[in-house]
Amino acid sequence: MNRLEPDSKSEFDRYAGSYEEALQSGLRVSGEDSDYFAKGRMEWLRYRIGCRNPSEELKSGMDFGCGTGNSICHLSNILGLTNIVGLDTSEESLHQARRRYSQSNFSFANPFAFRPSGDLDIVFCNGVFHHIPIEARPKAFEVIHSSLRQGGWFAFWENNPWNPGTRYVMSRIPFDRDAITLSIPNAKQLIVDNKFRVLSIDTRFYFPRAVKWMRPFERWLCKLPFGAQYLVLAQKPKEPSP
Repeated sequence: MNRLEPDSKSEFDRYAGSYEEALQSGLRVSGEDSDYFAKGRMEWLRYRIGCRNPSEELKSGMDFGCGTGNSICHLSNILGLTNIVGLDTSEESLHQARRRYSQSNFSFANPFAFRPSGDLDIVFCNGVFHHIPIEARPKAFEVIHSSLRQGGWFAFWENNPWNPGTRYVMSRIPFDRDAITLSIPNAKQLIVDNKFRVLSIDTRFYFPRAVKWMRPFERWLCKLPFGAQYLVLAQKPKEPSP
């Protein structure tokens, strides 16, 4: 997803058929494929939500900027979601996602055709906002905020521009070269400005496969601002009782 403008053709339409290949061309320097990072993001998210509320049971959610649907299976298998909606402005990407996931509990839509019902448990978003023009970001937050129930979770994953490896990987990926990256302070302020309560901020993915024996130490590095990606875990506040 790169824009939130009605009737605009997404640049990702031309990458829908080769998205995974282009992504892997950048990630190859890490020694891992995209699924390694996708699983890692979801496992850390599950851990973080468990830290905040061990009894939380998530059932419904959204993948905002779902692309061709690479995170859908992890939202289901790792987070345990039984009903998932994926939103994206790329119609070609949505077409591929629908072919991959034809089950009735998975649905996909353009954000302009989607009508939020304010009942979702969680919205997941990975590497999307650096493709959305700054002036269009508030519209994206409107969709996300309106989709969540009170107390619902917002998992905001982004590429960390303070990590030189991240900048190098993005320079190798055609659709990331012109991205407008967000630093951790920028992201936190943006999320707060759009009516969310920030609960925690973590960074992940410090060590490439060549030194994977060091990865157990990442748990203790998560509060340093230098991992390849970061997670801002936020919540839609509950309105006070009248």
